[in-house]
Amino acid sequence: MTAAPAEADAAALALGDDALVLSHRLGEWAGHAPVLEEEVALANIALDLLGQARVLLSLAGNEDELAYLREERAFRNLQLVEQPNGDFARTIVRQLYFSTYQHLLYERLAAAESRFTALAAKAVKEVAYHRDHAEQWTVRLGDGTEESRRRMLRAVEELWRFTGEPFQPFAGLIHRTSASAAPADGAGGASGAEVDGRELEAEWLSSVTAVLTRATLPVPEGPRTGGWTAGAGRQGIHTEPFGRTLAEMQHLHRSHPGASW
Repeated sequence: MTAAPAEADAAALALGDDALVLSHRLGEWAGHAPVLEEEVALANIALDLLGQARVLLSLAGNEDELAYLREERAFRNLQLVEQPNGDFARTIVRQLYFSTYQHLLYERLAAAESRFTALAAKAVKEVAYHRDHAEQWTVRLGDGTEESRRRMLRAVEELWRFTGEPFQPFAGLIHRTSASAAPADGAGGASGAEVDGRELEAEWLSSVTAVLTRATLPVPEGPRTGGWTAGAGRQGIHTEPFGRTLAEMQHLHRSHPGASW
């Protein structure tokens, strides 16, 4: 089996895993979306993320081997992106939380001198659409019918505990400093990316709060880290549904190793 790449590629692997896993989750809506227009929209977002995943995993190693031959503990994706689709409201809230983070992160990476600059400059345009799509649906459902509001309230609350992880320190991607402190030694690592998690988190929280307010939805008051430890997904610790998702995603490749189409 293929092991996780060296530390120097940890950032590329983590971002690639985020995009790959969420792409697969959104692909599960094919044939099941509430309206045809959303069938197309979710499929397009999934394809955008898959394209990002291919580039990022290629930076870390062989993209096919990394996608299809790693075990669960070798994946470094956020726990947020592996959460089941649930109903349409839950999918939209998950997308709001993640695409807001991803857009803010890629804006910073596109403006920095790093191995991710070219990718981020292209991907940030795609992610801007993902974010806008999620924001519009959040407002539409949150301030919609009694039933749509009830479902949005539940989704906002249930997924909130996964929203602290993206901003935790992670090699070559995120560091956390006080406003007056310099970045920690080695921040950015081999990737050259230096993103302040505190600043990123503050902007994320401000943006998501504004969208929820427009949708007449309260901002949850609960903790924003799940069980285990902060940043567990980045450490290879995943939630129970991820194992089934991974088995489904890898089944064909593992059943026919070396096959060409």
